Amino acid sequence: MPRGRSYHHGDLRSALIAAAGEMLERDGPEAISFRAVARATGVSQTAPYNHFQSKEDLLATVAEAGFRDLEASQSATAEAARPGEDRVTALGLDYVRFALRRPQLYRLMFGVGVSDWYAHPEVLAAKGASFRPIQTVLAEQLAAGGEAGPEAVETAAIAAWALVHGLAMLLIDRSLDPAKKAAGQAEALVTRVVGLVASGLKPGSAKP
Repeated sequence: MPRGRSYHHGDLRSALIAAAGEMLERDGPEAISFRAVARATGVSQTAPYNHFQSKEDLLATVAEAGFRDLEASQSATAEAARPGEDRVTALGLDYVRFALRRPQLYRLMFGVGVSDWYAHPEVLAAKGASFRPIQTVLAEQLAAGGEAGPEAVETAAIAAWALVHGLAMLLIDRSLDPAKKAAGQAEALVTRVVGLVASGLKPGSAKP
């Protein structure tokens, strides 16, 4: 974004969020400051204070936008995939793809750079919304097996979330063989691992 570009009041907030997002992926959350995002958008150093109370407020807004993007991606994937195990696997693959595309954003969404997410209820709401597509799909899958109770659905959804989140972090942190993160290899691995969980959603499997 060229320096010196002027922004009207209505679009400066979006420009600051976009600049922070680009800076986040390039340099990590520690590099973000009001001075840096102001410079990137070509406005005065005090301009960001008209839209955000603090750096943490800005980071929380970036994280909220990330969860909204994740929700949209998960919803679109659920709608496009075939019902049953294929849909569960597709959602898991989409989730890990999202994390690997923007690893610094993904880290931020789950706590890096923000001291207390409970101080940002809008982020928690967005996180909950991003979780609904897999809950809905698993509820349908379990209902087909005769287990649509809230506890069974919650147990299965948390298990699925823990799996894809953990797998995404293992890939991001290169804890697995680096070759596993190569194009095609990571997707094949995710498909196999998530497929194990999807195929295990049989009657009786979701009971605690």
